[in-house]
Amino acid sequence: MKKNKLILLAILAAAVAAFFFFDLGQYLDLAFLKSSQRTFEAYHHAHPTQAVALFIGLYIFVAALSLPGAAVMTLAGGALFGLWLGSLAVSFASAIGATLAFLASRYLLRDWVRDHFRQKLDAIDTGIERDGAFYLFTLRLVPAFPFFAVNLLMGLTKIRTWTYYWVSQIGMLAGTIVYVNAGTQLAHIDSLRGILSPALLGSFVLLGLFPLVAKKLVETIKAQQVYKNWKKPARFDRNLVVIGGGAAGLVTSYIAAAVKAKVTLIEGHKMGGDCLNFGCVPSKALIRSAKFIKQAKNSRALGIAKTNVTFDFADVMARIHRVIGTVEPHDSVERYTKLGVDVIQGRAKIVSPWEVEVDGKRLTTRSIVIATGARPVVPPISGLDDVGYLTSDTLWTLKELPKRLVVLGGGPIGCELAQAFARFGSEVTQVERTHRLVVREDPDVAAVVEQALAADGVTILTGHDAVRCAREGGIKRLFVRKTGDARETAIEFDVLLCAVGRIARTEGYGLEELGISLTDRKTIATDAYLQTLYQNIYACGDVAGPYQFTHTAAHQAWYAAVNALFGRFKRFRADYRVIPWCTFTAPEVARVGLSEQEAKEKQIAYEATRFDIADLDRAIADESAHGFVKVLTEPGKDKILGVTIVGEHAGDLLAEYVLAMKHGLGLNKILGTIHTYPTLAEANKYAAGEWKRAHAPEKLLAWVARYHTWRLH
Repeated sequence: MKKNKLILLAILAAAVAAFFFFDLGQYLDLAFLKSSQRTFEAYHHAHPTQAVALFIGLYIFVAALSLPGAAVMTLAGGALFGLWLGSLAVSFASAIGATLAFLASRYLLRDWVRDHFRQKLDAIDTGIERDGAFYLFTLRLVPAFPFFAVNLLMGLTKIRTWTYYWVSQIGMLAGTIVYVNAGTQLAHIDSLRGILSPALLGSFVLLGLFPLVAKKLVETIKAQQVYKNWKKPARFDRNLVVIGGGAAGLVTSYIAAAVKAKVTLIEGHKMGGDCLNFGCVPSKALIRSAKFIKQAKNSRALGIAKTNVTFDFADVMARIHRVIGTVEPHDSVERYTKLGVDVIQGRAKIVSPWEVEVDGKRLTTRSIVIATGARPVVPPISGLDDVGYLTSDTLWTLKELPKRLVVLGGGPIGCELAQAFARFGSEVTQVERTHRLVVREDPDVAAVVEQALAADGVTILTGHDAVRCAREGGIKRLFVRKTGDARETAIEFDVLLCAVGRIARTEGYGLEELGISLTDRKTIATDAYLQTLYQNIYACGDVAGPYQFTHTAAHQAWYAAVNALFGRFKRFRADYRVIPWCTFTAPEVARVGLSEQEAKEKQIAYEATRFDIADLDRAIADESAHGFVKVLTEPGKDKILGVTIVGEHAGDLLAEYVLAMKHGLGLNKILGTIHTYPTLAEANKYAAGEWKRAHAPEKLLAWVARYHTWRLH
């Protein structure tokens, strides 16, 4: 804590200590007030302005230091100045004093609390930013809740000072008037409890509910404004229409059918969406075949002198489509029809908040869930259409292995595919405009990925912009320019793969006509409940963001389905606290929670513990002794803030940490869990052991050593 803060804290502590040491509270007691009423009244009559000023100053002092006695002083305001002047004086004095206490709490405590409880405070700040004034108003209306606690706790949040002041001023006014009015009858008051009878306290509680009721009323009025231009059907054909048959849409439909709702799923292309047909499934099948070739080339490391591997790339692609075909029945029309889902294949368009049109037929529904996924981004590069290009969607039409492949993009998709094709024998050049690959990961993680890709033959050009493409005869070229350099470099290629990201599919579904807005990232704007502008229209999966993973799409689908079907009774906020992901390069990169660079950007205090997989017995036996486990924890505690694993099967190993973070288990619990030997999963236990070793109680161990030495005699 800074010197200025320590000085202020010492002054405040001394003032509070003096109050109790000299028993100054006796002068803020109801009995003292009643016995001295005539003296105070005489002073007020002799010096009216000074009396009001002194009263306000003393009240501000008491409230600012959170001293007991504010209630008695409020009574004094009524006894001395009457109802109207007393209410005015107390109202401003109490609001100013409360704001000073609020500011003191913010100045002295907020940084410390943020350093130790940043994630929880961020979550609170998000709520305060959205509904802080409503919640504060509610608390101020109920005198039973200690106002000094409100001052101190709200000071830890991001609520604006001016907002805090005026909401406090208005919110405390009702209680102030009640107390001041009671003070005008001071002679008849025997205790403070008598002021707040059960009936009056109940009235305050009901009054405290007013902001929440008002908020609901405002939401209802807004909804009426949103829906006013649309005619609601007299009855509905179904409970739910889901648009999109990818991971999010399939899970939404499954849940709706499971709870016996009448649900229709509309898919305009292929059931299973991008993951099954163009993404996760085919890419992992390609990576597996490429891995075998790599293992065959490195057979000598396993004691096998030589292996001969020949392949036809067309056979590799045929296997990929066979894998897709094997998985396909899990997501098929037939399966979901048997589950009770009405599946329609066609192009859907929302024509009203309760109507969806498919190939000229209109369906009426209580609720709609938009789960249309995302598509690859094609960068605006001059000449790109002339030379032709592939994306992660169209890549699977290849029949021949490209001799020279250019991959645009250094994210997970670009890295996975660049490495796989290099292992098959393509001359791969990867172009990334930022300063390193997988830029969302820590620099030490990115360095391992870059070294691995380079070892497999990928030429990596980070810090390069793709400027233009050109075709001269049968030769295709991409011209790139290094950041800060005006010169262009030409790269000849046979196939160019665009892997620079994906963007939500929002066009053509009627969103523009309904006025459903998009975010800055071009995803559908939703609230915490995945609700759009319309209360009965939801969005989930890639089209809603903020993540573009199959598992988060399925995770969101539960919230969208339950809120759409049962939201009138209970709604659930989508929970993004523990989101894992994995980049399936070799080695794999898996992460959950914070990385080091994120912790630094957010100014979250942490400790980093690292275990090198090179020391793991099973990894040594498998010739996969590379990579590491890195765990971020709260300083001095075993609470896990984030984990990054780099190595073989990192995505599988991460599951233990995902479970631990989800259920609040620390590294001590992982260390105390038996892990099968010899397995790669032991890396998690050893990482916990490294943390334990770094936090060994050295002083206690010194005494234990003395004890053992004594026992030798």
